[in-house]
Amino acid sequence: MTPSTATEATRRFLEESSRSLPFADRQDFSDAERGLLGTSESRTITNAEGSVVWDLDAYKFIHSDAPDTAHPSLWRQGQLCSRDGLYEVVPGIYQVRGFDISNVTFVEGDSGVLVIDPLTVQETASAALALYRSLRGDRPIVAMIYTHSHIDHFGGVKGMLSEEEVAERQIPVIAPEGFMSHAIEENVFAGTAMARRAAYMYGAALEKGPAGQIGAGLGQTVPTGVPTLIPPNFDITFTGQELTIDGVRIVFQVTPGTEAPSEMNFFFPDFRALCAAENATHTLHNILTLRGAVVRDAHDWAHYLNETIDLFGADLDVVFASHHWPTWNQDRAVEFLAVQRDMYLYLHDQTLRMINQGLVGTEIAEAMQIPPALVAAWHTHGYYGSVSHNVKAIYQRYLGWFDGNPAHLWSHTPTEAAWRYVSAFGGADAAVAIAQTAFDGGDYRWCVEVLNHVLFSDENHAAARALQADAFEQLAYGCENGTWRNFYLGGATELRHGNFGTPTASNSPDLFGALTIGQIFDSIAIRVDGPKAWDLHLVISWVFTDVNVTYVTELRNGALNHRTTDAPAAGSTTFTLTRLALGGLVAGVLSLPDALQSKAVSVVGDPSVLGTLVGALAEADREFAIVTP
Repeated sequence: MTPSTATEATRRFLEESSRSLPFADRQDFSDAERGLLGTSESRTITNAEGSVVWDLDAYKFIHSDAPDTAHPSLWRQGQLCSRDGLYEVVPGIYQVRGFDISNVTFVEGDSGVLVIDPLTVQETASAALALYRSLRGDRPIVAMIYTHSHIDHFGGVKGMLSEEEVAERQIPVIAPEGFMSHAIEENVFAGTAMARRAAYMYGAALEKGPAGQIGAGLGQTVPTGVPTLIPPNFDITFTGQELTIDGVRIVFQVTPGTEAPSEMNFFFPDFRALCAAENATHTLHNILTLRGAVVRDAHDWAHYLNETIDLFGADLDVVFASHHWPTWNQDRAVEFLAVQRDMYLYLHDQTLRMINQGLVGTEIAEAMQIPPALVAAWHTHGYYGSVSHNVKAIYQRYLGWFDGNPAHLWSHTPTEAAWRYVSAFGGADAAVAIAQTAFDGGDYRWCVEVLNHVLFSDENHAAARALQADAFEQLAYGCENGTWRNFYLGGATELRHGNFGTPTASNSPDLFGALTIGQIFDSIAIRVDGPKAWDLHLVISWVFTDVNVTYVTELRNGALNHRTTDAPAAGSTTFTLTRLALGGLVAGVLSLPDALQSKAVSVVGDPSVLGTLVGALAEADREFAIVTP
C-alpha cells in the first residue's frame, strides 16, 4: 500500500456502508441547480496583496464518479456544495452560493436590496455582491441582517458596506439580541485555540483532491481573507416581532441556544419564503462543533423547529438557509423542517434514555440506532455534525466530562500515560508492531490509539509517524463526515510534512475593536501567567473619557479582576484614556510612550505598573501541536 491509496479493508467498508444509500434520489441535485442565473468569469478571488483567498474551480475534480479514497455520500455532498453562482430562490430573493462556506441572500425591496449574512471575509463578500449586481442591477443596500453570531454570517460585511455608509444612510444592521457578546466571546476569548482546531476541521490548508480535502459538509471550506464586523444597530428581541424595510415585510422568530447562542429564523409573508438561518440545513449539524464551542441544546433546537412549523408552515412555499440549497413546495418544505426536528429530538431523547440505563458517552455513540426513515433522508446524514460526536455532546451537556468511573477521575496526562503504555507494550518498536498488525487487519481505530501513545512518548519515532499518518488517511477515506475526514487528513499532513499552522483567523481588528471595556479586561485576564504573577499585587485605575466610567483592575494571587467604581482607588496609578486607546495598548498597535506623547493617554502615578502587568502576560500559541506533544 502506498500513501493516497485505499486498502482492501477501506474499500470493503465503503462498499458496505454505501450499499443502502438512496443514490437514485436526485432531488437535491435538481434543487441545487434550480434558478441559476449565472456565475463569475473570474474564477479566483484575491486579497489586496493578490493572494488567492477563494478558488471557484478548486473542486472541479469532484464532478466525476466517487473514487475509493472518499465516502460516496460525502463525495455527493461535495458535488452539491461546490456549485457556484447567483440563484433565484423566488422572484425577488436571490442567493450567491459557492463563494464561501456560507451563502449570502439578497432580498429586493422597492428601491434597494436587503442583505442576509454577508459571508465570512470581505473579499468573498465583495465578489458575491459584484456578481449579484452584474446580473440584477446596481441596487443600493438598504438593510443588513445577521441571522446569528458565527463569523461566517457577518465577517464579510465590510466587503459590501462601510461604517460611514451605515451612519450616513442610516442603514439598519439587524441581529438577534445578544449577538455582539456571543460573537466576541467565541471569536476572541478562546479564538486562538478555536482557530487552530478549525484549521484541522475545515482543512483550508490541505491539498484538495480525490485523496485530499473534498469539503466540510456544511460547505467546502473556509476562505482565508479578512473578517470584519459592523456592529448591529437594531436588535430582534422577541418572536413575532415584525419589520417592514423598503416595502419588504419580515416576521421574526428568535431561537436562542440552537445552532448559535443568539440566532433567529424569519419569514417573508409577501414572498411566502422562510429563512431558516442555520437551524435547518442539508446535514445533521453539530451539537458541539469539533473546533470547540459551548454545547448546544438539542432539545430546544428541536422544539424551536416545531414552533417554526406552527408559525409559518401553513403559509410558506420555500425554505432557504445560510448554507446549502432551498427546499421548495409547502409539503416538501414542512417535511424537511419536521425531519430535521425529529433527528435532533431523537438524538436528545435516546441519549438521555441510555444515560439513565448507565451508559457513558462513548458507549451511547456506538449503541445509537437511527430510524430507517431518518436514514433515508439525505439531509439527516452526518456530513458536518455526526451522530457519534453529537450524542457525546448531549452527554456532556447533562453530565459533564466525568463518566462516573473513579478510574477516570484522575487520569494521567497524555504524555505521562504514553510512556507507561509503551513500557507495558514492551517498548516503542513492539508497540508499533502491534499497531502494524491492527493496520493490516483493518482495525485502524486501535492502530491509531496504540500509535498515539508511542508518539506522545517519542514524537520523533519515524516508523510510528509514518504508520500513524497512513492509518489516519484510511480513517479519512471511510468518513461520511467532512470535518472528521479533514481532522484525519490534517493529522496525517502534519505528521508527514510538519505543522501547517493556522491559515485562517477569527479574531480581527474589527472584532477586537468591538470589545466592551469589561471584555477587554477579561481578554487581558485570560493571558495572565498565573504562577509568574503569584507574588504580584497591582492596583490600577482607569478613567474612560468617552463613556464617563471608571474601572479599577487588581492583580493578586495570579488573578486579574476588574470592577467599576465611582473614583480611582486611593494610592493607585490612574490612566485616563478612551476605550479605543485601551484596545490599542492591549493589541500592541499603540505603545505607552507614544500614547503619552500624543496625549491619547495621561497618567497620574507610576506608569511602569502597566509594563509590570504586561510582563505577566503570556502569549497565545497559534500553531500549537495537536497530534504530537
